[in-house]
Amino acid sequence: MNLTKRTELHRAPSRGSRDWKTINPILDEGFLAHVGFCLAGQPFVIPTLYGRDGVKLFLHGSAASRMFGELATSLPACVTVTLVDGLVLARSAFDHSMNYRSVVAFGSAREIADPVLKVESLRVISEHLIPGRWADVRVPSEQELKATTVLEFAMEEASSKVRTGPPVDDENDYSYRFGRAYCRSKSDLVP
Repeated sequence: MNLTKRTELHRAPSRGSRDWKTINPILDEGFLAHVGFCLAGQPFVIPTLYGRDGVKLFLHGSAASRMFGELATSLPACVTVTLVDGLVLARSAFDHSMNYRSVVAFGSAREIADPVLKVESLRVISEHLIPGRWADVRVPSEQELKATTVLEFAMEEASSKVRTGPPVDDENDYSYRFGRAYCRSKSDLVP
């Protein structure tokens, strides 16, 4: 992987990594990416589902999609994935935070036109989202394949950032008698 200033971590660098051993598990657990790109000086960020195969992400969408049409031209793009593990509530609203794992990847995409590779890429996406689901559904029809664009996004460079743990309260806030510090995690949200 290339390592340039694009993925150099400036804010809280101790939380970051440019190691695939940290990046890949985050990408494997996530399923929603936000794809950023610029077109005629206008930035766009579009959410989309994805599947990972090595250092490639497969993205799919409508053949009529402006984003997929532009990205297919090898336009430079940025893909981000964030997993929110919990809200971190401190005694001061200023010190509230969240526990998260995130990835920022830079690269470019190419369209997958070969029907066999296209179906295989759609299988990778399906299996990433719901393992075992591909075996329970029919293969896409020729008409469905024509209506769908599949892109292979080559991650040329990526970094991750992870925040875990309890709140970091200011020393003076510990005397605030009405305050409670706690973390609200995904498990707290399950009935």
